[in-house]
Amino acid sequence: MENSFKKHKASLSKPELFALKLTEKVGTFGFFLIILTWTIFWLGWNMFAPFSLRFDPYPAFVLWLFISNMIQIFLMPLIMIGQNLQSKHAEIRAESDYQVNIKAEKDVKELKLKMDQLLKQIDALQNELKH
Repeated sequence: MENSFKKHKASLSKPELFALKLTEKVGTFGFFLIILTWTIFWLGWNMFAPFSLRFDPYPAFVLWLFISNMIQIFLMPLIMIGQNLQSKHAEIRAESDYQVNIKAEKDVKELKLKMDQLLKQIDALQNELKH
């Protein structure tokens, strides 16, 4: 049986691999902490630093909003592509699991038939020994 992960990964283009890796990284708590830390630092600096050092004036934070929106605009479609690719992999894995289950069911049926035959033979032997 083929490895569904290798099969799926081999079918991906470089941009798709990039989107998949980006989706995996962005969906982590570490990435959340990076964005949270950056936001707190940016807003804190522009609210509490000396006036001459502030570069994105409170309360509008126009530059912060612009950069945040650009990050969202670029990440959103890449994350959606990555999620679609993950979904395709899940479908491939499900199909692979289904095929394994069909084979296992067939094997179990064959084993049951053999066990039934063995039990009949054992019963026949026991009957012969009693007589």
